[in-house]
Amino acid sequence: MAKFELPRATVAPVTSVDVRLDCGPHPFELANADAIEANWQQEHAANPRLFDGTTVLLSELVLDREGRLAGRCHAVRFATMLYWRKNKGSPDIEHCYAHAALVSADGALVAIRMGRHTANPGRVHFAAGSFEPDDFVDGRVDAHGNMQREVMEETGLDITCSRREADYHIYSEGGSTVLFRRYWLDEAADPVAAKVAAFVAAENDPEIEGPVIIRGPDPLPEGTMDHMAAIVRWHFGTRTAPSFVP
Repeated sequence: MAKFELPRATVAPVTSVDVRLDCGPHPFELANADAIEANWQQEHAANPRLFDGTTVLLSELVLDREGRLAGRCHAVRFATMLYWRKNKGSPDIEHCYAHAALVSADGALVAIRMGRHTANPGRVHFAAGSFEPDDFVDGRVDAHGNMQREVMEETGLDITCSRREADYHIYSEGGSTVLFRRYWLDEAADPVAAKVAAFVAAENDPEIEGPVIIRGPDPLPEGTMDHMAAIVRWHFGTRTAPSFVP
């Protein structure tokens, strides 16, 4: 398997996901252990609310011509993620994370703005998170389960029974690949956003600042991340009717 073979800077369909968790350490983390720790001390001093939990980073990811996405990843420190993010360029490591793209009944997208205390303060994207070891079932990533969990944790919304697109899609750029899937909600954007805002207000330590409604590709909300902008443009520009999971 080649290390990384992905279409870059374009949205591409994914028919199946076979990303596996390798129990061994990531070579990048082993090779940069001292630098990772030094950077973590700086990051944590600047933002003491950061938590050095466990996430995963890739050592392989390939999308074949039939749309099958296959890869290998390793559990790493969140500190390793922060160091990699500052020092991209290694050919042996990339990041993949999941987005549940929420589509309201009146055709808007419901996104979130991250809290000021997080690693992406004030940035706008869909409720999401990096894959964690618990997202792997029998060693294989459960992307749908990850999306459900992250949406619930960040917004309080339960998308378990929401209509969802049959296929996933990816957008890959700058060493990061977002795997996303559209979920259709039964309510219009304003009442959905009100529910999210009420959930955030009731949380003791909310991860997000609040909901963001996007009704078109222009103008985009301040703080919209580049990959998010690409997904928004694709969503509002596509004319193909989606197929849904039965």
